[in-house]
Amino acid sequence: MTLTFEADPAVDTALTDGILALWADVSNAGGAVGFVPPVTAEEIRPALRTHLAAMVQGTTRLLVGRDEDGEVAATAFFTFNTHRLMTHWVWLYTVMVHPRHQGKGYGLDLMAAAERTARTAPGFEGIEAIRLTCRGGTGVDSFYARAGYKEVGRVPGAIRVAPGDDRDDIVMLLPLT
Repeated sequence: MTLTFEADPAVDTALTDGILALWADVSNAGGAVGFVPPVTAEEIRPALRTHLAAMVQGTTRLLVGRDEDGEVAATAFFTFNTHRLMTHWVWLYTVMVHPRHQGKGYGLDLMAAAERTARTAPGFEGIEAIRLTCRGGTGVDSFYARAGYKEVGRVPGAIRVAPGDDRDDIVMLLPLT
């Protein structure tokens, strides 16, 4: 099996509930997606609302992956730069694959779908690179490297997971040209 990916899906209650459940499950499994366990979907809801509001404004786009049952199993949010000197690249945020699908290659499928979207989807014309950040100490930077991203910067100790547990903020880039 594989995931089915869709860029810019219609946003409804089922989708938002699916993203919230995914985000909570990924966070509670130790995924580095902006929260530390334990966290509830209700605690995550304001962060999702921020993404959804940016989608309405046209500065953020959603890529969602669904499993064979049609359930939300993966996401990535593209955020366009508003600074006139940086409109040639996009940010990739909240990159998640449900823990039950770990080890199936779906993460690399998601990254390939994100790259494909940035290269070919309407509204991405002129985009020359995808940039993301990840939390050091998780090994996820090696995953992104397998997807073709290169480390281009690192801020030591910029992410405080807990008192006494500071992690590097790693900046990674995938050129599209």
